[in-house]
Amino acid sequence: MIRYSDYIGDMGEEKALEFLIKKGYEFVDKNYHSRYGEIDIIVKDKDYIVFVEVKTRKKGSLARPSEFVDTCKQKRILKTAKIYLSGNLTDLQPRFDVIEVTYKGNEFEIEHIENAFGE
Repeated sequence: MIRYSDYIGDMGEEKALEFLIKKGYEFVDKNYHSRYGEIDIIVKDKDYIVFVEVKTRKKGSLARPSEFVDTCKQKRILKTAKIYLSGNLTDLQPRFDVIEVTYKGNEFEIEHIENAFGE
């Protein structure tokens, strides 16, 4: 059974990926898992391999979607990215972005926060 929150999260990730591709990013991977967690989207942008965390919330929520990417979540993403990079060698510099997706009905708005966190 698909939960509504899973459906909304998947829709947010699809909208975020469409947004990134329109901006000229090159798709690499999606929903990459490690024992520490998941990276929603991995793309390339010029000199960077970009690990993207997507947060989707209803328009008018009390907090911005990016506020849910706390220090604990960031650490899990960093560990997962290190595992990814150890198996996928690249000369590109890693970068960690957050994409906020807000929605009301079928309308989606996207805010892209580049270099949102890192070591």
